[in-house]
Amino acid sequence: MTDSYTRLVSQGLGKDLAKRLGLPQPAVLRRYTPGQALVTGPVLVQGSTAGADELAATLLSWNLDVRRHAVPREKLGAIILVLDGLTTPEDLEKPVLSAASSLRDLGPSARFISISRPAAEAGSPAVAAARQGVDGFVRSLAKELRAGATANGILLSSTVGTTSPSALAALRFFLSGRSAFVDGQFLTVSTAEGTMPADVQKPLAGKVAVVTGAARGIGAAITRTLHRDGATLILVDVPAAGDHLAAVANEVHGTALQLDISRTDAGQRILGHAVQRHGHLDILVHNAGITRDKLLANMDHARWNSVLNINIAAQLRINDALLASEHFRNAPRIVSVASTSGIAGNRGQTNYAASKGGVMGMVRATAPLLAARGGTINAVAPGFIETEMTARIPFAVREVGRRLNALQQGGLPSDVAEAIAFLASDAAGGINGDILRVCGQNLVGA
Repeated sequence: MTDSYTRLVSQGLGKDLAKRLGLPQPAVLRRYTPGQALVTGPVLVQGSTAGADELAATLLSWNLDVRRHAVPREKLGAIILVLDGLTTPEDLEKPVLSAASSLRDLGPSARFISISRPAAEAGSPAVAAARQGVDGFVRSLAKELRAGATANGILLSSTVGTTSPSALAALRFFLSGRSAFVDGQFLTVSTAEGTMPADVQKPLAGKVAVVTGAARGIGAAITRTLHRDGATLILVDVPAAGDHLAAVANEVHGTALQLDISRTDAGQRILGHAVQRHGHLDILVHNAGITRDKLLANMDHARWNSVLNINIAAQLRINDALLASEHFRNAPRIVSVASTSGIAGNRGQTNYAASKGGVMGMVRATAPLLAARGGTINAVAPGFIETEMTARIPFAVREVGRRLNALQQGGLPSDVAEAIAFLASDAAGGINGDILRVCGQNLVGA
């Protein structure tokens, strides 16, 4: 789906008119295409710890143009602020204000990324206050940046260094165009697990992946992105979507499995298909879901039960089948599609929000079970994404939904797919039980 307004105000007369009238001026975002540069312009790495020094040296080995000190009026592609040694809130002043002096030098679609430690692991109130302060600082900065620039953060557990595989993978994701619609968010690297791919253009090479709800919209975008990154695909959707499912399967050279995931034997059917054709399964993406919106006062049993059954109960049953199988044991990955509705709520969607909140609870509780076999489970929570469904929303409501985030526009299905592909990779092996919002930093919710 297209956003004609964004195209109109991004250039020429439309841009000048929007500026004079004080209208929103969303930028055309830098999105990933294979072979493009990781970042557009020099990267300023600020911080006085050993972790900052090690990270700068690693980025130099990536052939990036790295600065350790700001050069006045030099356009920057990114600022990375390493805050892994904070002990008191006062420690924030010098590095934060030093970085602030370079903010005006950030170019279009530039990146600001903080690297710090989780407040929950702090040994004292002062350390916890300093670390939690980074959260508020980064989320607020994300709402100040313009021209498609974003601010995000990486939290490193106490045993994880700045150059651990998943820390570097998260940094690469945030620097790249893959994170175009991720803003004001944090990823937690809880362990030093993870393996950087031999080929960064094909990080899923050799992996067998299942995507549910794959016939249209976000599901079809997920399959295309996983295929681009090297995975072998099994596409699952209901029989009624068979023609669309077959078309997408042919496009990505995968196989189609017509299946209602609410069936009690859906997990066994998916596993049987994967094992018969490929001998194993590596990645499962839970994308299938439905909405049956109604104010709670008018909600009936059918609407409530159908949404909860498909959106969360089916995922739990399928996960149980996979976790019991010997064919899903080689560092497996599960990624579920949640929703910002499950975080902030949404009028008329009590059933949907309950199901998506349930997905996030499931992810956090299942993480230790996957960790025991070297695997991970995470969720992606989309905000307003341009799909056939959102195109049917009345114009005025749709425009409000598009603009109600820091980037002032709707995301694309590919934005959700990029985040899922990253979390499904071996490089993200140190990220487990996390929820990543792909919402342009919605102005409501956590």
